[in-house]
Amino acid sequence: MTQQAQSETALDPKQLMRDLAAFRDPKLGRSLWELAITLVPFMAVFGAALFAIDAGFYAGLALIPVAGLLLLRLFIIQHDCGHGAFLSSKKGNDWIGRALGVLTFTPYDCWRLSHARHHARTGNLDKRGFGDVDTLTVREFQEGSPIQRFGYRLYRHPLVLFGFGPIYLFIIRHRLPVGLMREGSLYWISAMATNAVLAAIMAGLMFVFGIGTTLLVVVSTLLIAASTGVWLFYVQHQYEDAHWDRQENWSFQEAALHGSSYLTLPQPLRWFTGNIGIHHVHHLASSIPFYRLPEVLKKYPELEDLNRLSMRETLRPMVLALWDEDSRKLVSFRQAAQASA
Repeated sequence: MTQQAQSETALDPKQLMRDLAAFRDPKLGRSLWELAITLVPFMAVFGAALFAIDAGFYAGLALIPVAGLLLLRLFIIQHDCGHGAFLSSKKGNDWIGRALGVLTFTPYDCWRLSHARHHARTGNLDKRGFGDVDTLTVREFQEGSPIQRFGYRLYRHPLVLFGFGPIYLFIIRHRLPVGLMREGSLYWISAMATNAVLAAIMAGLMFVFGIGTTLLVVVSTLLIAASTGVWLFYVQHQYEDAHWDRQENWSFQEAALHGSSYLTLPQPLRWFTGNIGIHHVHHLASSIPFYRLPEVLKKYPELEDLNRLSMRETLRPMVLALWDEDSRKLVSFRQAAQASA
């Protein structure tokens, strides 16, 4: 029996979910410290890049990847706010989340509902398509028209998923409450207020540094954060031994624990990504603050062998695109074609 199988046998997802409640309380001092050591360096590095490039010192371009990774960490904090995990106060979580949503180009209230639905439906084949990476089964793909199959192949291409996809998502789609337009005024207010504050900030930066320098630094920083974030989200749920079921067989706890990976990142990437690689724990108990996730692994070391992926092992999932309901594995287009033949 493999370590993966042994871990699955030893763990009771429902009981583990109850046990993990002991880790869910945020620590005010620690939360504010994590915000400070991310936001202040981001502003400093981002500002330094603007001043350097505006002055003609294009060595300042080297600062943009650092700014992008710090922006990604701010998104992780915003993400914790959306789960009510960053502060014990709901208002505190929401207003910090809304403020950070301006920096991340992400209307907080819209994203919070979309992401909550992703958590509630993850691994459910009958409730796909909201806040996740679109995934077809082998049968659905084979039964699609030639145009539908081509469109899906194009969508799943890495250049689209990690290149054009983040550009569309963060720069274009987030400007409107797409998917939530009939859900109430809150989501229109969230999108429009974020846009208004963002427009004011961009106008101020362009007045001081010029249009070219501002767009170069802002867009490059955002795309580094966005593409890295989309890659993380992808490998957290798209891997060979992922977990999907039809509604009648679906269990939230099973899907959360066995349908989310544990991505083992080296430092400093673990710090920049806010421990979000411990995704199987996060999905099972999303109210645990990101800085407490390593505590869970220490308490339950068997979780370290479950759905474990190294950086090198994240290459394989890039070619996987279809869920095979018979083998219960994510497979590539080539594997699906071979099995069909």
